[in-house]
Amino acid sequence: MKENMLAMNKKNFLGSVCAAFALAAVVSSCGDGKTRSTGWEFSRNMYDPLAYNPDQPNNNFKNNMTAQLPPAGTTPIGFERFEFANTVEDYERAGRELTNPLEATKENLAKGEALFQTYCAVCHGKDGKGDGPITKDRSVEDSRGKRALENFPPPPSYQKSDGNPSSRGGQMSELGAGKIYHTIFYGYNAMGSHASQLSPEERWQVVMYVQELQKK
Repeated sequence: MKENMLAMNKKNFLGSVCAAFALAAVVSSCGDGKTRSTGWEFSRNMYDPLAYNPDQPNNNFKNNMTAQLPPAGTTPIGFERFEFANTVEDYERAGRELTNPLEATKENLAKGEALFQTYCAVCHGKDGKGDGPITKDRSVEDSRGKRALENFPPPPSYQKSDGNPSSRGGQMSELGAGKIYHTIFYGYNAMGSHASQLSPEERWQVVMYVQELQKK
């Protein structure tokens, strides 16, 4: 009986302590109605970091800027340099020196096809014949009425059977992997650069698929 009483007293004591803490927390968080204080805050440094934000002034550096330029010649993590300039000479050099580093597997070819249909087919067409949807007559109708959309000039077909020449010389069906990669990286004529949309591996997967289209 005595042991039961002691256990009950302990429970009551702990309950009272918890209730007192809870009450103190509620009261302290309410403020006194005269200030803008929100009371105590839990783990302030979790949402008010000690580190500087990139756009904040920073007296730790001579130029007082937090966001510093990287040292010259450094390469960001995950970035691969393309050591060819956007010139006709380096386009030709890329054709001579670059080969596709990826193994010609069904998986790489399938990924290349999916990427081609996503980024390239809108101009080049799903089969690389240069008949993408934005090269054809299109129109839109809205509150201002119906109007024609601007057409983009169709690029030459990749397919061997069409025998289309490249604007830089040679047949489109004979473009080597390096030249195709160079064009994807820098763009050419109406085609913009796709270096920011496609990783190096993805570019080579697209090259692999384009070279399959060249065989048709």
